[in-house]
Amino acid sequence: MRSVWKALAASLGLLLALPPAGAARAAGTLYTVPPVSGSLNTYHVSAVYVAGVSSGGYMATQLQVAYSGRIRGSAVFAAGPYYCAQNTVSQALYACGDNIYPTYPATLEAYTRTWASYGWIDPVGNLASRPAYVFHGTSDGTVKKSVTDDLVGYHQRFGTSVQYDSGSPAGHAWVTPYGTGACTVTASPFLNNCGTDPQNAFLRKLLGSVQAPNTGPLRGMLIRFNQNTFAVNGWANSISMDTAGFAYVPPSCAAGQSCRLLVALHGCLQGYGRVGTAFVDRANLNQYADTNNLIVLYPQATTSAVNPNGCWDWWGYLGATNYPIKGGAQVETIMNMVRRVDG
Repeated sequence: MRSVWKALAASLGLLLALPPAGAARAAGTLYTVPPVSGSLNTYHVSAVYVAGVSSGGYMATQLQVAYSGRIRGSAVFAAGPYYCAQNTVSQALYACGDNIYPTYPATLEAYTRTWASYGWIDPVGNLASRPAYVFHGTSDGTVKKSVTDDLVGYHQRFGTSVQYDSGSPAGHAWVTPYGTGACTVTASPFLNNCGTDPQNAFLRKLLGSVQAPNTGPLRGMLIRFNQNTFAVNGWANSISMDTAGFAYVPPSCAAGQSCRLLVALHGCLQGYGRVGTAFVDRANLNQYADTNNLIVLYPQATTSAVNPNGCWDWWGYLGATNYPIKGGAQVETIMNMVRRVDG
Protein backbone atom coordinates (compact mmCIF):
# COMPACT_ATOMS: atom_id res chain seq x y z
CA MET A 1 0.00 0.00 0.00
CA ARG A 2 2.86 2.40 0.73
CA SER A 3 4.05 2.03 -2.87
CA VAL A 4 0.54 2.87 -4.11
CA TRP A 5 0.46 6.07 -2.06
CA LYS A 6 3.91 7.02 -3.39
CA ALA A 7 2.73 6.52 -6.95
CA LEU A 8 -0.37 8.57 -6.25
CA ALA A 9 1.68 11.39 -4.74
CA ALA A 10 3.89 11.46 -7.80
CA SER A 11 0.89 11.50 -10.13
CA LEU A 12 -0.94 14.20 -8.19
CA GLY A 13 1.96 16.62 -8.00
CA LEU A 14 1.80 19.91 -9.86
CA LEU A 15 2.46 17.58 -12.80
CA LEU A 16 5.94 17.13 -14.27
CA ALA A 17 8.40 19.93 -14.85
CA LEU A 18 7.56 20.33 -18.53
CA PRO A 19 9.77 22.58 -20.68
CA PRO A 20 8.43 26.13 -21.07
CA ALA A 21 6.45 26.90 -24.19
CA GLY A 22 7.95 30.37 -24.36
CA ALA A 23 9.39 33.14 -22.30
CA ALA A 24 7.19 34.78 -19.68
CA ARG A 25 6.17 38.36 -20.02
CA ALA A 26 8.55 40.59 -18.16
CA ALA A 27 7.52 40.95 -14.54
CA GLY A 28 7.86 44.15 -12.58
CA THR A 29 10.81 44.66 -10.28
CA LEU A 30 10.54 42.15 -7.47
CA TYR A 31 11.44 43.49 -4.04
CA THR A 32 11.94 40.91 -1.31
CA VAL A 33 13.07 40.83 2.30
CA PRO A 34 15.30 38.07 3.65
CA PRO A 35 13.79 35.73 6.24
CA VAL A 36 14.66 36.45 9.87
CA SER A 37 14.55 33.58 12.35
CA GLY A 38 11.98 34.17 15.05
CA SER A 39 8.71 33.06 16.58
CA LEU A 40 5.11 33.58 15.60
CA ASN A 41 3.60 36.28 17.78
CA THR A 42 0.00 37.20 18.52
CA TYR A 43 -1.41 40.26 16.74
CA HIS A 44 -4.66 42.19 16.66
CA VAL A 45 -6.36 40.10 13.97
CA SER A 46 -9.92 40.90 12.95
CA ALA A 47 -10.52 38.11 10.41
CA VAL A 48 -8.83 35.04 8.87
CA TYR A 49 -8.86 33.95 5.21
CA VAL A 50 -7.24 31.11 3.27
CA ALA A 51 -5.82 30.78 -0.25
CA GLY A 52 -3.98 28.04 -2.08
CA VAL A 53 -3.04 26.42 -5.37
CA SER A 54 -3.48 22.77 -6.43
CA SER A 55 -2.90 20.60 -3.32
CA GLY A 56 -2.78 23.88 -1.39
CA GLY A 57 -6.13 24.76 -2.94
CA TYR A 58 -7.60 21.48 -1.75
CA MET A 59 -6.17 22.14 1.72
CA ALA A 60 -7.54 25.69 1.70
CA THR A 61 -11.03 24.32 1.09
CA GLN A 62 -10.57 21.74 3.86
CA LEU A 63 -9.66 24.53 6.26
CA GLN A 64 -12.56 26.70 5.08
CA VAL A 65 -15.14 23.95 5.52
CA ALA A 66 -13.79 22.48 8.76
CA TYR A 67 -13.40 25.87 10.42
CA SER A 68 -15.98 28.05 8.68
CA GLY A 69 -16.78 29.72 11.97
CA ARG A 70 -13.27 31.15 12.09
CA ILE A 71 -12.21 31.39 8.44
CA ARG A 72 -14.09 34.11 6.60
CA GLY A 73 -13.40 33.23 2.97
CA SER A 74 -11.21 31.32 0.53
CA ALA A 75 -9.38 31.73 -2.77
CA VAL A 76 -8.50 28.55 -4.67
CA PHE A 77 -6.43 28.09 -7.81
CA ALA A 78 -6.56 24.85 -9.79
CA ALA A 79 -8.33 22.46 -7.42
CA GLY A 80 -11.63 20.65 -6.95
CA PRO A 81 -14.35 20.29 -4.32
CA TYR A 82 -14.12 19.40 -0.65
CA TYR A 83 -13.45 15.72 0.12
CA CYS A 84 -13.18 15.06 -3.60
CA ALA A 85 -10.84 12.07 -3.14
CA GLN A 86 -13.06 10.43 -0.48
CA ASN A 87 -9.93 8.75 0.91
CA THR A 88 -9.71 6.60 -2.23
CA VAL A 89 -6.69 6.38 -4.52
CA SER A 90 -8.57 5.84 -7.75
CA GLN A 91 -11.02 8.64 -6.97
CA ALA A 92 -8.19 11.09 -6.31
CA LEU A 93 -6.48 10.19 -9.57
CA TYR A 94 -9.41 9.87 -11.93
CA ALA A 95 -11.99 12.27 -10.49
CA CYS A 96 -10.06 15.02 -8.73
CA GLY A 97 -7.34 15.63 -11.30
CA ASP A 98 -8.62 13.96 -14.41
CA ASN A 99 -12.37 13.75 -15.00
CA ILE A 100 -12.68 10.11 -16.00
CA TYR A 101 -14.76 9.50 -12.87
CA PRO A 102 -17.40 11.92 -11.56
CA THR A 103 -16.80 13.80 -8.31
CA TYR A 104 -20.29 12.89 -7.01
CA PRO A 105 -21.30 16.40 -5.86
CA ALA A 106 -24.44 15.23 -4.03
CA THR A 107 -22.38 12.72 -2.05
CA LEU A 108 -19.83 15.39 -1.08
CA GLU A 109 -22.66 17.66 0.06
CA ALA A 110 -24.13 14.81 2.13
CA TYR A 111 -20.81 14.08 3.80
CA THR A 112 -20.40 17.76 4.63
CA ARG A 113 -23.84 18.10 6.20
CA THR A 114 -23.50 14.84 8.13
CA TRP A 115 -20.09 15.72 9.52
CA ALA A 116 -21.38 19.12 10.58
CA SER A 117 -24.21 17.41 12.47
CA TYR A 118 -21.58 15.32 14.28
CA GLY A 119 -19.54 18.42 15.13
CA TRP A 120 -16.58 17.16 13.11
CA ILE A 121 -16.67 20.40 11.10
CA ASP A 122 -18.29 23.75 11.84
CA PRO A 123 -22.00 24.30 11.01
CA VAL A 124 -22.59 24.53 7.26
CA GLY A 125 -24.74 27.61 7.77
CA ASN A 126 -21.53 29.59 8.13
CA LEU A 127 -20.66 28.91 4.49
CA ALA A 128 -23.62 30.93 3.23
CA SER A 129 -21.96 34.13 4.38
CA ARG A 130 -18.44 33.30 3.18
CA PRO A 131 -17.03 34.69 -0.08
CA ALA A 132 -15.04 32.40 -2.36
CA TYR A 133 -12.82 33.08 -5.37
CA VAL A 134 -12.01 30.22 -7.74
CA PHE A 135 -9.46 30.26 -10.58
CA HIS A 136 -8.91 27.79 -13.41
CA GLY A 137 -6.69 28.30 -16.47
CA THR A 138 -7.71 26.98 -19.87
CA SER A 139 -4.24 25.43 -20.38
CA ASP A 140 -4.45 23.48 -17.11
CA GLY A 141 -4.47 19.79 -17.96
CA THR A 142 -3.53 18.66 -14.45
CA VAL A 143 -6.86 19.50 -12.84
CA LYS A 144 -9.52 19.48 -15.54
CA LYS A 145 -11.96 22.36 -15.71
CA SER A 146 -14.96 20.17 -14.93
CA VAL A 147 -13.32 19.32 -11.60
CA THR A 148 -12.91 22.99 -10.70
CA ASP A 149 -16.45 23.62 -11.95
CA ASP A 150 -17.54 21.14 -9.30
CA LEU A 151 -15.75 23.16 -6.63
CA VAL A 152 -17.82 26.16 -7.70
CA GLY A 153 -20.95 24.01 -7.61
CA TYR A 154 -20.02 22.68 -4.17
CA HIS A 155 -19.80 26.21 -2.79
CA GLN A 156 -23.10 27.14 -4.38
CA ARG A 157 -24.85 24.18 -2.72
CA PHE A 158 -24.21 25.95 0.59
CA GLY A 159 -25.09 29.45 -0.58
CA THR A 160 -21.52 30.74 -0.78
CA SER A 161 -20.96 33.80 -2.95
CA VAL A 162 -18.50 32.63 -5.63
CA GLN A 163 -16.44 34.56 -8.14
CA TYR A 164 -15.16 32.20 -10.84
CA ASP A 165 -12.26 33.23 -13.08
CA SER A 166 -12.04 30.57 -15.80
CA GLY A 167 -11.03 32.66 -18.82
CA SER A 168 -7.28 32.88 -18.30
CA PRO A 169 -5.04 30.82 -20.65
CA ALA A 170 -2.94 29.82 -17.62
CA GLY A 171 -1.43 26.41 -17.08
CA HIS A 172 -1.51 24.62 -13.74
CA ALA A 173 0.03 27.28 -11.52
CA TRP A 174 -0.39 30.22 -9.18
CA VAL A 175 -0.74 33.20 -11.53
CA THR A 176 1.10 36.32 -10.39
CA PRO A 177 2.65 39.45 -11.93
CA TYR A 178 5.96 38.21 -10.49
CA GLY A 179 5.74 34.79 -12.11
CA THR A 180 8.82 33.41 -13.81
CA GLY A 181 6.94 31.03 -16.13
CA ALA A 182 5.03 31.78 -19.30
CA CYS A 183 1.28 31.95 -18.82
CA THR A 184 0.34 28.67 -20.46
CA VAL A 185 3.05 26.36 -19.12
CA THR A 186 2.88 23.80 -16.35
CA ALA A 187 6.45 23.81 -15.07
CA SER A 188 8.46 24.50 -11.91
CA PRO A 189 8.19 26.70 -9.92
CA PHE A 190 4.52 26.88 -11.02
CA LEU A 191 4.41 30.67 -10.77
CA ASN A 192 3.05 31.95 -14.07
CA ASN A 193 2.93 35.46 -15.47
CA CYS A 194 -0.20 36.06 -17.55
CA GLY A 195 0.01 39.85 -17.48
CA THR A 196 -2.82 39.92 -14.93
CA ASP A 197 -3.19 40.36 -11.19
CA PRO A 198 -5.55 37.71 -9.78
CA GLN A 199 -4.46 38.63 -6.25
CA ASN A 200 -6.18 41.98 -6.63
CA ALA A 201 -9.32 40.18 -7.78
CA PHE A 202 -9.46 37.64 -4.99
CA LEU A 203 -8.49 40.08 -2.25
CA ARG A 204 -11.29 42.40 -3.36
CA LYS A 205 -13.68 39.45 -3.27
CA LEU A 206 -12.56 38.36 0.19
CA LEU A 207 -11.89 41.72 1.85
CA GLY A 208 -14.40 43.94 0.05
CA SER A 209 -11.83 46.44 -1.19
CA VAL A 210 -8.06 46.74 -1.37
CA GLN A 211 -5.48 49.45 -1.66
CA ALA A 212 -2.96 49.28 -4.50
CA PRO A 213 0.02 47.05 -3.68
CA ASN A 214 3.41 48.32 -2.63
CA THR A 215 5.53 48.03 -5.77
CA GLY A 216 8.62 49.46 -4.08
CA PRO A 217 10.86 48.04 -1.35
CA LEU A 218 8.88 46.01 1.15
CA ARG A 219 8.43 47.48 4.60
CA GLY A 220 7.51 44.40 6.61
CA MET A 221 9.40 41.50 8.17
CA LEU A 222 9.49 37.94 6.89
CA ILE A 223 9.71 35.66 9.92
CA ARG A 224 11.01 32.12 9.57
CA PHE A 225 9.57 30.09 12.43
CA ASN A 226 9.75 26.50 13.65
CA GLN A 227 6.69 24.49 12.62
CA ASN A 228 7.48 21.81 15.20
CA THR A 229 6.06 24.23 17.76
CA PHE A 230 2.64 23.87 16.15
CA ALA A 231 2.70 20.29 14.88
CA VAL A 232 0.08 18.13 16.57
CA ASN A 233 2.73 15.69 17.72
CA GLY A 234 5.60 18.16 18.02
CA TRP A 235 7.36 16.78 14.93
CA ALA A 236 6.42 18.47 11.67
CA ASN A 237 8.39 16.12 9.43
CA SER A 238 6.38 13.14 10.65
CA ILE A 239 3.24 14.66 9.11
CA SER A 240 5.02 15.70 5.90
CA MET A 241 5.46 19.32 6.96
CA ASP A 242 8.74 21.20 6.87
CA THR A 243 10.57 22.33 9.98
CA ALA A 244 10.44 25.90 8.68
CA GLY A 245 7.36 28.02 8.05
CA PHE A 246 7.12 31.72 7.16
CA ALA A 247 4.99 34.72 8.05
CA TYR A 248 5.09 38.19 6.52
CA VAL A 249 4.17 40.90 9.03
CA PRO A 250 3.79 44.54 7.90
CA PRO A 251 5.00 47.22 10.34
CA SER A 252 1.43 48.43 10.96
CA CYS A 253 0.45 44.99 12.24
CA ALA A 254 3.59 44.66 14.33
CA ALA A 255 2.75 48.05 15.88
CA GLY A 256 -0.65 46.82 17.07
CA GLN A 257 -3.06 48.03 14.41
CA SER A 258 -6.02 45.83 13.55
CA CYS A 259 -5.04 43.49 10.71
CA ARG A 260 -6.41 40.56 8.80
CA LEU A 261 -4.66 37.23 8.37
CA LEU A 262 -4.32 35.32 5.08
CA VAL A 263 -3.08 31.72 5.16
CA ALA A 264 -1.37 31.08 1.79
CA LEU A 265 -0.73 27.46 0.81
CA HIS A 266 1.72 26.47 -1.91
CA GLY A 267 1.16 23.51 -4.21
CA CYS A 268 3.09 20.29 -4.77
CA LEU A 269 6.73 20.74 -5.82
CA GLN A 270 6.44 24.35 -4.64
CA GLY A 271 7.42 24.27 -0.97
CA TYR A 272 10.53 25.69 0.65
CA GLY A 273 12.44 22.43 0.38
CA ARG A 274 11.97 22.39 -3.41
CA VAL A 275 11.99 26.02 -4.59
CA GLY A 276 13.15 27.97 -1.54
CA THR A 277 11.13 31.12 -0.92
CA ALA A 278 9.96 31.46 -4.54
CA PHE A 279 6.28 31.14 -3.62
CA VAL A 280 6.66 33.32 -0.54
CA ASP A 281 8.47 36.03 -2.52
CA ARG A 282 6.56 35.90 -5.81
CA ALA A 283 2.95 35.18 -4.83
CA ASN A 284 2.20 38.94 -4.93
CA LEU A 285 0.80 38.83 -1.42
CA ASN A 286 3.48 40.60 0.62
CA GLN A 287 3.06 43.60 -1.68
CA TYR A 288 -0.65 43.80 -0.85
CA ALA A 289 0.03 43.03 2.80
CA ASP A 290 2.11 46.20 3.16
CA THR A 291 -0.73 48.49 2.06
CA ASN A 292 -3.74 46.62 3.44
CA ASN A 293 -2.89 45.73 7.05
CA LEU A 294 -2.63 42.06 6.10
CA ILE A 295 -0.46 39.38 7.72
CA VAL A 296 0.39 36.49 5.39
CA LEU A 297 1.11 33.08 6.89
CA TYR A 298 2.97 30.60 4.67
CA PRO A 299 2.85 27.08 6.19
CA GLN A 300 5.14 24.61 4.44
CA ALA A 301 4.62 21.00 3.44
CA THR A 302 7.61 18.82 2.62
CA THR A 303 8.50 15.54 1.00
CA SER A 304 8.23 12.19 2.75
CA ALA A 305 8.16 8.50 1.85
CA VAL A 306 4.44 8.67 1.06
CA ASN A 307 4.58 12.21 -0.33
CA PRO A 308 7.61 12.60 -2.64
CA ASN A 309 6.34 15.83 -4.22
CA GLY A 310 5.67 17.72 -0.98
CA CYS A 311 1.89 17.98 -1.49
CA TRP A 312 -0.65 18.84 1.18
CA ASP A 313 -2.71 15.89 2.44
CA TRP A 314 -6.02 16.13 0.60
CA TRP A 315 -6.42 12.43 -0.19
CA GLY A 316 -5.27 10.69 3.01
CA TYR A 317 -1.63 9.88 2.32
CA LEU A 318 -0.80 10.13 6.03
CA GLY A 319 -2.99 7.07 6.57
CA ALA A 320 -5.72 8.72 8.67
CA THR A 321 -9.30 9.15 7.51
CA ASN A 322 -9.78 12.42 9.42
CA TYR A 323 -7.49 14.44 7.13
CA PRO A 324 -10.25 16.86 5.93
CA ILE A 325 -11.96 17.55 9.29
CA LYS A 326 -11.16 18.92 12.72
CA GLY A 327 -8.43 16.80 14.23
CA GLY A 328 -6.72 16.10 10.89
CA ALA A 329 -2.97 16.30 11.45
CA GLN A 330 -2.15 19.00 8.91
CA VAL A 331 -5.44 20.86 9.36
CA GLU A 332 -4.88 21.13 13.10
CA THR A 333 -1.21 22.04 12.75
CA ILE A 334 -2.07 24.94 10.45
CA MET A 335 -4.91 25.99 12.75
CA ASN A 336 -2.49 25.97 15.69
CA MET A 337 -0.48 28.57 13.78
CA VAL A 338 -3.64 30.57 13.14
CA ARG A 339 -4.57 30.40 16.81
CA ARG A 340 -1.17 31.78 17.78
CA VAL A 341 -1.34 34.67 15.33
CA ASP A 342 -4.93 35.73 16.02
CA GLY A 343 -4.95 34.85 19.71
